[in-house]
Amino acid sequence: MRALSATELLSVWQSGSNQIPLQRALTMLAAACPETPADLLARLTIGQRDAQLLTLREMMFGSELSSLAECPECGEKIELSFSCSDIRAATETTTRAEFAVESNGREVHFRLPTSEDLLAIKSSEQLLQRCALNGDNHITEDLVYAAGEAMSTADPMADVHARMNCSNCTHAWEAPFDILAFLWREISASARMLLHAVHTLASAYGWTEKDILALSPARRGIYLEMANG
Repeated sequence: MRALSATELLSVWQSGSNQIPLQRALTMLAAACPETPADLLARLTIGQRDAQLLTLREMMFGSELSSLAECPECGEKIELSFSCSDIRAATETTTRAEFAVESNGREVHFRLPTSEDLLAIKSSEQLLQRCALNGDNHITEDLVYAAGEAMSTADPMADVHARMNCSNCTHAWEAPFDILAFLWREISASARMLLHAVHTLASAYGWTEKDILALSPARRGIYLEMANG
């Protein structure tokens, strides 16, 4: 895996803008892992995929993350700050490739779902039918709930939550953290900044987009300062 170049970032942003989140995840990973076949990336468990996205985020934007959350009790905006290492520490339980669920006297064995699975189904029942290992594809509502809980335990990186405390009303809760959505927002913001830089420098110096994107971020920034006076 490697960080995306400016040109690659814009290409990923352009492609991902017309994709659903699941497809965006694979688009980002395919660009960052050109040595890995796309079908293998699609067969990573969701937790494995998100761990890769977290590593990509750290390589591109650093290890510290910050966001805003809203207290569900009083509506106060709470700043959420943590690091990539915090997430890894909170989800350090080893991923299990398979898990079993007991419900109403039945024990059903499943494998963990992948992006490939999620792109192929339209409901939780279809997902469990696809991931069932012992041919038992009679999926009941209670089995869906039990399997969902077991999946979170078996693939902890797929269901990350941050502990929150409201300074206004002291309410405590857990807020979900979605690395896919978080990284995509950062890539989108970076792409718009790059396009603005291209426009400014092309207008000022007559350079092509290719020439501008080939500049290091430091040199591009200095030229922008001079172009803006």
